[in-house]
Amino acid sequence: MMKKLMLLAAAAVGYVLGARAGRERYEQIMGMANRVKDDPRVQEKAQQAMGAAREHAPVVAEKVAGAASAAASKVTGSEGAHADTRQPHMAGPQGDLP
Repeated sequence: MMKKLMLLAAAAVGYVLGARAGRERYEQIMGMANRVKDDPRVQEKAQQAMGAAREHAPVVAEKVAGAASAAASKVTGSEGAHADTRQPHMAGPQGDLP
């Protein structure tokens, strides 16, 4: 349901930005967009989506942090406990820098 609403919103925005139908058509589109936005069913679904996002945010953040840590370990070539003790290596136009 949310994907359909997002697609509809994106299509409306694209049309508004790309259309050359004038101010009257713009007002029609904006009126329709506001009616959809203010629809109690849409508001309810938006609240449900925000609640789900708040509920899942800590889990997602934890997974992202774990994936970032694993990626950093692969990039630095270290694994395990020594991952945080190595100095990062940077190379610039002047050559290798510590």
